[in-house]
Amino acid sequence: MPLFSAYSQQEQGNHPYVIRGEVYVDLEPIYAGHVDDEYPLDMTAASRRALQETAMFFSAMVYGWSFYYEVGERARGISESLELEELGTVQTGDPAMRVTNVEVRDSRLWIWADYQLNDHLQRRMQTWRSGMIRNAQGVGYAPSHVEEYPGWLALKKTALEDAARSSLRAMLRNSERNRPKEVRGFISLAAFPRFFIDSGRWAVAARFRVQITDIIPYAVY
Repeated sequence: MPLFSAYSQQEQGNHPYVIRGEVYVDLEPIYAGHVDDEYPLDMTAASRRALQETAMFFSAMVYGWSFYYEVGERARGISESLELEELGTVQTGDPAMRVTNVEVRDSRLWIWADYQLNDHLQRRMQTWRSGMIRNAQGVGYAPSHVEEYPGWLALKKTALEDAARSSLRAMLRNSERNRPKEVRGFISLAAFPRFFIDSGRWAVAARFRVQITDIIPYAVY
């Protein structure tokens, strides 16, 4: 698999300065009512997609997002909305990212990958695991149908962002006595998420780490 040749193959391990995860790529992708442009995928295309998805998840684990969340309330006619801003990205050619295992089964390409953390990123990950960080989890969904197909990665990203929204909503419901109007802070993936197909659309179950910096109640307005 040519696109994996730049990544060293090594035994799976649990080095304290390494984060790990597994992804899979469908070799015959059909999502949101659209047959993918590259259908069916050859190993080169599938390998490229696996690396792109892996890099997206490592980015979300190491750097995460800043967020602005308007909780919404139907009785007041306020819509729920979440704005996310990436705080950094891991590129597919990053030498710290290494593929450790490759397997084809069930019409899918599966890979395990490691990301080696340098001193700066180790400190960053320690911050994400500090006592001030809250844990949240939820399920998110991509659209069941789109007029213009945005691409497989965009659909997965949409589902992941929706999981972040549902996770924040559930966390605040359990921790805040009164529903706030707006919340700001930072959020990151705690581990690689689990994607699955639900009624023809991408769905994802994900765990997050959340740092709240500002909670604005309705009483302020």
